[in-house]
Amino acid sequence: MKFILYIYVILFLFGCSVSQSDESNIFRYNESNGITSLDPAFARDLEIMWATNQLFDGLVEMNEKLEVVPCIAKSWNISEDGKTYTFIIRDRVYFHSSPLFVDSTKREVTAHDFEYSFSRIINPTLASPGSWIFSKVDTSFNKGFEAPNDSTFIIHLKNPFQPFLGMLSMQYCNVVPKEVVEHYGADFRSHPIGTGPFRFAFWYENIALVFHKNKNFWQKDESGNALPYLDAIKIDFVKDMSVEYQGLLMNKYDFMSGIHNSYKDELLSTQGELNEAYKSKFDFYKMPFIKTDYIGFMIDPKSEVASSSPFLNSKVRKAIECAIDKKEMVRYLRNNTVVAAEQGFIPPGLLIEDSLLSEFNIQKSIALLSEAGYPNGKGLPEFTISTTGDYADLIEYIQHSLNKIGLKVKVQVMQGGTFREATSKGQLAVFRKSWLADYADPENFFSLFLTENFCPNGPNYCHYSNTEFDILYNKAITTSSEEERNALYKEMNRMISEETPMIPLYYDQVSHFVSKSIENWNINPINLIDLKKVRKKR
Repeated sequence: MKFILYIYVILFLFGCSVSQSDESNIFRYNESNGITSLDPAFARDLEIMWATNQLFDGLVEMNEKLEVVPCIAKSWNISEDGKTYTFIIRDRVYFHSSPLFVDSTKREVTAHDFEYSFSRIINPTLASPGSWIFSKVDTSFNKGFEAPNDSTFIIHLKNPFQPFLGMLSMQYCNVVPKEVVEHYGADFRSHPIGTGPFRFAFWYENIALVFHKNKNFWQKDESGNALPYLDAIKIDFVKDMSVEYQGLLMNKYDFMSGIHNSYKDELLSTQGELNEAYKSKFDFYKMPFIKTDYIGFMIDPKSEVASSSPFLNSKVRKAIECAIDKKEMVRYLRNNTVVAAEQGFIPPGLLIEDSLLSEFNIQKSIALLSEAGYPNGKGLPEFTISTTGDYADLIEYIQHSLNKIGLKVKVQVMQGGTFREATSKGQLAVFRKSWLADYADPENFFSLFLTENFCPNGPNYCHYSNTEFDILYNKAITTSSEEERNALYKEMNRMISEETPMIPLYYDQVSHFVSKSIENWNINPINLIDLKKVRKKR
């Protein structure tokens, strides 16, 4: 009874909070995974990124074409040696109102705020998961960040690093006000003050989160009208995804991302298109996602789980890849909502290959096993592929495929937290994992194969090590020639495909189901939600 009363109080307060506006102009969605923080310094998960993107801004941002465009920085210059980035901060960008400011409604953003925000990220005391972004900053220059005046912000790098500008578009790099952060400390997570199109209203954790329109937002639309158009955003935290699905059908929610296996056949055809019965209820938006799902092998002979593993032989790994019909797998198990990975590890949205780098070929698979000393799979011991519950169907499909060429495979389904910890510590011999780019550059994917990035200190979960690859990587990130860099990236992609420390299964797809009442919906390959130009029909 107390819990029910609590819910009624929340709904009453929400109703009061929007009483000055049209309640039909509120954008509603559900976040089944929950949100742990509204501090951009901890925006490591997509659900946090979606929320913080409505509250905060950075120096630059990515457009739908994955191009870096101005945000609070109206312009920038990169020195000829590629090591000094100078940004010019635009005037009249204000933080959301706060009683902690001298003028509660007119606290203007300056270059000094970015100097503080970035220095905060690299402070070990904060332990931000985004601190790695600034690992290449030359700390001999006043921690690498300089604000000689209110409108000029300078970053010094140790060496040129071509992807750096794109990295600054990440949510970690949003600007925050020193007065508020230092007043609340760790509680800034639930008392956020930014410059974005929406401002924080209230948050009842695990129940609901509400943002209100920022009436002082600095951006205008193409006609000079104030943004945003929406009055508020309401996010629910219902863990049951079937409730979220029903909420979309009943117009309780305006948006749903992704599709669960339990209702994919009801919503989508086998070709991945919206079924006719639902075309009058909502729109279906899709586009390639810069995310790759893969099977990884621990191939470090010094590792306890791989010291005598047959997977130390690249021919065995390649034989397994050739035995998997990726096109059939995504057709039957994912309704073609994803794309079979046949062009290496890097999604086509970031790197276009001229030819296929892998394909289903049983005869080649059998021949490679024989060359490796395992004719028809004889002598190759039974092995386990580890995964989580959401992907068990994929691994069972692979298990069945490998049985056909004489390989014995077990499927181990693990709890998410246990699985992530085990992979991060290099404790699994064979595992299913995915990589979602932190920023739109192939370099982010190739970092998984650098020798210096061995887990647990980096994302190289396979412990792949190749001196030639490391040399190519360092050439690619320092060259100023885009043509040379792309050529190096392709060479690296083909090297990884040939040596097969992992098997790319599919390139993911951004899938959005959006209410018919929503206008100006935009979709992008990094799956970042931006609501500042969204309209809701009344």
